[in-house]
Amino acid sequence: MRHFSLIALVCISFSAFAQNKIIVFQTDFGTKDGAVAEMKGVAIGVSPALQLFDLTHEIPAYNIWEAAYRLQQTAPYWPAGTVFVSVVDPGVGSARKSVVLKTKSGHFFVTPDNGTLTLVAKKLGIAAIRQIDESRNRRQHSAESYTFHGRDVYAYTAARLASGTITFEQVGPQLPDSVVRIPFQEPVYSNHIISGNIPVLDIQYGNIWTNIDGATFNQLKLQTGDTLHVKIFHGDTLVYTGDMPYVTTFSAVPDGAPLAYLNSLLNVSFALNMENFSIRYRIYSGPDWKVEISSKNG
Repeated sequence: MRHFSLIALVCISFSAFAQNKIIVFQTDFGTKDGAVAEMKGVAIGVSPALQLFDLTHEIPAYNIWEAAYRLQQTAPYWPAGTVFVSVVDPGVGSARKSVVLKTKSGHFFVTPDNGTLTLVAKKLGIAAIRQIDESRNRRQHSAESYTFHGRDVYAYTAARLASGTITFEQVGPQLPDSVVRIPFQEPVYSNHIISGNIPVLDIQYGNIWTNIDGATFNQLKLQTGDTLHVKIFHGDTLVYTGDMPYVTTFSAVPDGAPLAYLNSLLNVSFALNMENFSIRYRIYSGPDWKVEISSKNG
């Protein structure tokens, strides 16, 4: 009896871990037309019990890198078993693979394997990857459509997976545990300099967000109020160089003055108090933007 109870508990736990009936959608479609509603309609048609949420539909057109970042930013805050659908797919209809990534954290990502998985694969780890078998996991009567895989393949497959209609193994054949990756500068400390990437802006305010985490930043052994020397590059071109204090609040510096701080993700960021750093210095984000930080305090 005890043995049976243990098996039942394991099965229940696995089921909750694998399918929790939650789908989170991300696209570059915008919401001016019916594309997003079509995807959600397909999902609800599979199971009305599904809970559907939006990450964003305002990814800049074709910007795979920003899609990758937004998944990394948000996925850890959703429970295990959540299924994410990300459709930023400039290669739709090409040879790029349609896949479902299961991460070691228990999240699922339904997307083209075109670089979108670069950051979640690294941050959350790869448990397994399966290529979507469209002979089984494609909306009925959609075989002649080659331009809306987000609706006909991704939303449909995600709904089947999230609702428990299919298991992860029934998505399709297993692939090697690797994804298409976009190269970028990872945070590293060397010779008293920290190098990193500017993956995204705090777009509403023009603050510069880096991927330099607190642990890497702490290798500079700074105290609050110490001064940083900051260089920002676009490719090999130096775009900005300047000094700024490391502070915990924006009000620690005068209006218009630069500052360095840890953002809500505990990554190093730069700002101008009450002004827009990005606009003033024409600094933007992406895999080809790099930052170097050193201490002015010895």
